[in-house]
Amino acid sequence: MARRTLSARIRRKVSGYAAKFSRLWRSMSPEDAQPDDDWAAALLTPAEARVYRGMDPRDREHACRVARHLRRDHPDAGPELLAAALLHDCGKSLRPYWLWERVLVGLVPNRLARVLPPVGALGIRAHHPELGARLLAHAGARPRVARLVARHHHPGGDPEATLLHVYDDQE
Repeated sequence: MARRTLSARIRRKVSGYAAKFSRLWRSMSPEDAQPDDDWAAALLTPAEARVYRGMDPRDREHACRVARHLRRDHPDAGPELLAAALLHDCGKSLRPYWLWERVLVGLVPNRLARVLPPVGALGIRAHHPELGARLLAHAGARPRVARLVARHHHPGGDPEATLLHVYDDQE
């Protein structure tokens, strides 16, 4: 039984890294990003939509893919979970990334980024869930949306945050 669990964990990690590489490749040019902003805005409150529009178009496109796949597989997903899927990376908008930073930071595993000094692009990458939650709270977003954003890398037993984490990892 433990062997299957280990095998499943390895498959999930490999799948996550493949998705990360694909996302990194797509993120090379902001001009190529095609987020579905009208669809997203329909799922957000006005305050949340303002935060969403402040995100990099590549992050918005990724967020739309996460939300669409989550909704496809879980049609009963609540509106706050879908909003959190659209906003989960909003903390990254606090500091624009140069292309080389986006690539370099994307290659550093999150666990390693969190133990390195929290400066520059790496610091934003490591702490974007908490930063995003604060940004959303300050903007007047729904409290549950901000909490889900804060927990999307470390769900801590919250089933919706776990779903968000899994779909973010896959996409």
